[in-house]
Amino acid sequence: MTVLKQYQRLEVQGLWRAAPDAQRRDIIVSIGDATLVFSDYNGVALAHWSLPAIERISPPGTLPALYRPAPDAFETLELNDETMIDALGKVHSAIARARPRSGRLRNVLLGSGLAAVIALGLIWGPDALVRHTVSVVPLAKHAEIGQSVLAVIRQNAGPRCEIPQASRALARLRARLLPGAGRGEIVVLSGGIARSEHLPGGIIMLNRALIEEPEDPAVTAGYILAENLRARSLDPLERLLRSAGPVASFRLLTTGALPEGAITAYAAELMQVPPPAPDAEGLAARFADAALDPAPFAAAIGADIAPIPVAHRPLISDGEWVALQGICGD
Repeated sequence: MTVLKQYQRLEVQGLWRAAPDAQRRDIIVSIGDATLVFSDYNGVALAHWSLPAIERISPPGTLPALYRPAPDAFETLELNDETMIDALGKVHSAIARARPRSGRLRNVLLGSGLAAVIALGLIWGPDALVRHTVSVVPLAKHAEIGQSVLAVIRQNAGPRCEIPQASRALARLRARLLPGAGRGEIVVLSGGIARSEHLPGGIIMLNRALIEEPEDPAVTAGYILAENLRARSLDPLERLLRSAGPVASFRLLTTGALPEGAITAYAAELMQVPPPAPDAEGLAARFADAALDPAPFAAAIGADIAPIPVAHRPLISDGEWVALQGICGD
């Protein structure tokens, strides 16, 4: 997007409040490929907001400009720099103009007709409506919804854990375990979820304990592989829509947005309900694909995962593992 390239070197000061009861923090704000990036004065990334989901909550023309990462979010950002404020306005306008041209959400109704959508829900049943919705929603929208859920979870968990050297090790871990996975990321959180979870847009969340406590990185790898396996078994957006009910699917098809409160409700569900035990046979195959021994992970969760004969390779170097274990920096 041309407007993004125009502003990608823009860096300004801002005031960030990570939670309603948190103190405001001076940060550096910059525009990334698809996110607004918050960093401290040492260049350490603190948070990422999905650009399409950002909402201005103060009246236009007033200073400071106040933003939040999603309609249901409590996290806020204050900006006084008019160049950045203008940039966010232009980026948002460009994204809004691009949505109709992509045609996928609105043209579903134009191409198929409202009657066909209703038939999916009322005649074929809600499952067909959910599957149809997932099949036509653009991948960028999957990612936007995933970032919105993540933003709500981070209100309870606090900032994601990010230290440059550890983040590089985490990126290498993802590349080794999920080659060819494309968009998405692994996010380490201080809280919010008990163990691990996944979201639309290829987001895998790990509680910091899954990085800090194991002696063997294969244990951490097991949680990542298990979440990826679950995401491949049931599309993460389909999982969300099944939880939210058929009205959410219909609203997403017709307006391009989920009903108010659906994101918050789903985030609360993920924070309260632990994930099911992984499929042992499927997980054994994923370990084999990654050339890893499943024994450390199986011992850690008390499961019986029969190894598939394959030559094992080290996951990451000892130095990278030590760096990764310090990703939360305390």
